Amino acid sequence: MVKIQKILEKKEIVIELKKRDLIKQYRKAKQYLLQGNTLQTKFKERHPKGSGIWYFRINKQYRALGVFNDEGDLIIFKIDNHQ
Repeated sequence: MVKIQKILEKKEIVIELKKRDLIKQYRKAKQYLLQGNTLQTKFKERHPKGSGIWYFRINKQYRALGVFNDEGDLIIFKIDNHQ
């Protein structure tokens, strides 16, 4: 499994999280990932494998999508409505 150094968000992601009232849930999921608990958030690579896009569960409805940079940081670029 991939080791995550840091999780960073683009500015528009923070606005979207606030708009959908997901800040608290997002921070909790982010903390789980940084601790290495990837099962709790269902952290997986998006299909097709090798695409370089990873996602994790914020709650039952929303997923955060991101890519890794060269330093091993996960850069979140989209909040997706899973349903």
